[in-house]
Amino acid sequence: MRVVLIGGTGFLGTHVARALLAAGHEVWALSRRGRGPLQEVRYLKGDAARNQGLAEAVTGTDAVFYLAGIIREGEQSFEAVHVEGVRSVVAAMREAGVRRLLHVSALGARRGTRSRYFETKAKGEAIVRESGLEWTIFRPSLVFGEGDEFFGKILKGLVRMPLPFIPLVGSGDYPFRPVWAGDVAEAMVQSLRKPETIGEAYDLVGPREYTYRELVLLVRDALCSRKPLLSLPVGFFALLARLPGAPITRDQLYMLLMGNTGDPGKMRAAFSLEWRPLEAELPRILGVKSA
Repeated sequence: MRVVLIGGTGFLGTHVARALLAAGHEVWALSRRGRGPLQEVRYLKGDAARNQGLAEAVTGTDAVFYLAGIIREGEQSFEAVHVEGVRSVVAAMREAGVRRLLHVSALGARRGTRSRYFETKAKGEAIVRESGLEWTIFRPSLVFGEGDEFFGKILKGLVRMPLPFIPLVGSGDYPFRPVWAGDVAEAMVQSLRKPETIGEAYDLVGPREYTYRELVLLVRDALCSRKPLLSLPVGFFALLARLPGAPITRDQLYMLLMGNTGDPGKMRAAFSLEWRPLEAELPRILGVKSA
């Protein structure tokens, strides 16, 4: 099967591309630079958020994977990537007569939150649901794996800050159920051969729930640090988030305080996954040798 990935050069996109190649599919990917990390993938230059290159990318393909997403606004906005890009891809698919769409949203995507990330992800979902296409929506929690941002950069950087303690946001009791990138990719690949997944949305979560405090401690211990955790008021981080170049944005703070967890039942019934735990991948993510 020939498939095209929108957002196929990022962290999750690269994992999905590898899984598709391993399953014997022909993989194309739309990239703003027209290149990417895998030799076996054919990269096309374009930008879904600006409706550039989509016609060439989707024409003649059997399925489209929408993987594009950002967690911090900068050169691109949430609205452009999570909403306008989806709208443009749906229109290009209709024009080209392509029916199958696999869309990555986010666990927690809904209207009425203070998070623009979740708000725009929910708007993107609505476009997919109303598209008339043969869609499947995937809503992963925190995705971990080699090359990830949250564990490999944000929490690692937090532990290694030149402070005698590790700052913790408030109580740190916010629940998360991180999921391995390999399992997310495998669920999407399996969905291609499972027509019963059409018109369904799946929460993708890992085998264990952690508090944010527990996640920080896991990273601290893996890095062989002995620094204590120090809880600081949420208001302090809210003020910090207002500063240019702050390590956490207001949107990220809202999402952290909401937590991110879900029921694995529907996912487990639909897909056969390894369900790899965070502890199995953390040393590799952090670049340290496991015991």
